[in-house]
Amino acid sequence: MTSTVLTSKRLAFDDEDALMEAFLERGWTDGLPIVPPTVERVRAMLKGGRRSPSDILGVETVKGHVITAEKAAANAVMAGCLPGYFPIVVAALEAMCQREFNLHAVTVSTMGAAVLTVVNGPITRRIGLNSGVSVFGPGNRANATIGRAIRLVVMNVTGARPGELDKATIGHPGKYTWCMAEDEATSPWPPLHVERGIERDRSAVTVFPGLSPIPVSSEDGDPEAILAAFEDAMFAAGTNQDEVVVALSPELIGHFRGAGWSKRQVQESLFAVCQRERDGELEQSVSSPEAVRVLVAGGAAGGFASVIPLWGAGSSSKSVTRPV
Repeated sequence: MTSTVLTSKRLAFDDEDALMEAFLERGWTDGLPIVPPTVERVRAMLKGGRRSPSDILGVETVKGHVITAEKAAANAVMAGCLPGYFPIVVAALEAMCQREFNLHAVTVSTMGAAVLTVVNGPITRRIGLNSGVSVFGPGNRANATIGRAIRLVVMNVTGARPGELDKATIGHPGKYTWCMAEDEATSPWPPLHVERGIERDRSAVTVFPGLSPIPVSSEDGDPEAILAAFEDAMFAAGTNQDEVVVALSPELIGHFRGAGWSKRQVQESLFAVCQRERDGELEQSVSSPEAVRVLVAGGAAGGFASVIPLWGAGSSSKSVTRPV
């Protein structure tokens, strides 16, 4: 008999196959197989995050759903997390529950945003979080399971399941899992968490309400020519966006480093490039240079980048950073 924890109640099943089918029938999974959240595994997960079961990590303010450490740990076990990953899951959930992130609206909108979790600091190296090749793709346990744990909490604790509270018209694969590390070793600029006021030697998590990534390609070596290729992608989510994420690959970063460009120059250049006239009116894709959140990530080969528009035009949702 397998004893499992998902909510405050404990459920018992004769074998793991029966457990999997029962979880699927109840809508407690994302459709993929899960690790049974046994009492022992949940206890080990809580220990990894130095949390007590009753600790409150946050409250989804619209429906009043309370995210406890035990519920988060059960979902982290289901996702396949190791206990050492749990501090990141905790920090991400705490960030998501801040009022400015607007968790309920992000997760129920028809626009179909997903939670993009960006991790900085020493913990990325300690647990082997990927910031390189196929950074948004499969193959890394930490990236895959941390992002998946966050999605399972959204589904199972806040009730945002597809077809119920989650009303995404189309959605995108980031709603399965979306977690990355920034490549601080390659970047010539201050990392994201330092820009957001966290000490460089501390670990931190930033959550963004991300829409579908848009690829950008440039084989040019001139920084201004590289950034000119971003215009259409930057306008994909509309005009005057309050935040947009731009992930630059190491090859492109090499050109900026060689030319001595600062991150601020990249932001200002993108702001200038991404303005155009339409029907006699000037349109701009972002509201200010500061609205462009520049990250360094990806494999070493290829002049590629990714633009990630964010849900929440008009400041209805803002990214949030929390220390781990």
